[in-house]
Amino acid sequence: MPQDQWYYCLVHHAVEPAEGCKAIERLGPYPTREEAEQALQIAQERNEEWDNDPRFNDEDEDDDEGGSAFDALKP
Repeated sequence: MPQDQWYYCLVHHAVEPAEGCKAIERLGPYPTREEAEQALQIAQERNEEWDNDPRFNDEDEDDDEGGSAFDALKP
């Protein structure tokens, strides 16, 4: 694993190198320490993009149909 990868630890709220907490407790990898420091903001922006992406917007569908979010991806 390259040493120039950085992670944001969700437990300690800190940036750490590859040798850190368990993967499930971290966001990343990021190519720079500075980018890892912005991990929560990056995640929020990506979530907002997904929430507003019409390919994944199922407001017009009935939620009681039992389908999954992945059904929209089927051809």
